[in-house]
Amino acid sequence: MAVFQKNEITEYHIYKNLSTKVSGIKNRRILAQIADDEMRHYNVWKNYTRKDVAPDRFKVWFYTMISTLFGFTFGIKLMENGEHNAHSVYSRFPSMYKEVNGIIRDEEEHEQALLMLLDEDRLKYTGSIVLGLNDALVELMGVLAGLTFALQNTNVVAFTASITGIAAALSMAASGYLSTKTDPGGKNPFLASFYTGFAYILTVLALISPYLFLVDPYICLGIAFFIAICIIGFFNYYVSVARDLPFKSRFFEMVGISFTVAALSFLAGYAIRYAFPDVM
Repeated sequence: MAVFQKNEITEYHIYKNLSTKVSGIKNRRILAQIADDEMRHYNVWKNYTRKDVAPDRFKVWFYTMISTLFGFTFGIKLMENGEHNAHSVYSRFPSMYKEVNGIIRDEEEHEQALLMLLDEDRLKYTGSIVLGLNDALVELMGVLAGLTFALQNTNVVAFTASITGIAAALSMAASGYLSTKTDPGGKNPFLASFYTGFAYILTVLALISPYLFLVDPYICLGIAFFIAICIIGFFNYYVSVARDLPFKSRFFEMVGISFTVAALSFLAGYAIRYAFPDVM
């Protein structure tokens, strides 16, 4: 019981911290209410343990930091996912613990209340970020694979890919602006174009970074592939937690598309190098 008591007081402090940081009166009110519920749960367990329990300071710091960096919706959902195990344990308690049923109902209501918190720009514009990431990963991995074999010079590959990537990022940002402006979805066209272009440029910088520091172009290409997998994995995990979407299918789909385009571009680079041996 002391473990559950510690968990409740920890989550009380997390929700209390976040309620002072989020924007919007409705969001603050919901988080403050959930914090009050967590404190009530703590007192229920305290009636049985007859002692005070200190919160887990590391968890309070960790989830507050995660919520600050990646959005309160992601941070809270990540924490709430860990409560599913607690629900199953609660249900095993004897029926004489009547208060436990109340705790289970409160936890279920928390999940419903959290659905009302999904009014964040970083989630509202997830589609724009996905657009930038997808295009950058698919296009630039193809460019890097083709240029690596065709040119076999890391400096030239980095220079060429940088120009290509920046030009493509600006083009994608402009397309994002125009498509959002004509879409009656209520999104800000400037923010949509910013998220699209920013995600594209960050991906470009990450993928070309090995070519700026290493000499062997094939090692650079391998590291770029690894970075691409990490980016795909991280972002799909973020979306799967924040949006309650499946992770594996989306992850393998993006990896499959990116690597297929890269393989075809690699073959194209080989064909071009073979066709023009005196130029390369």
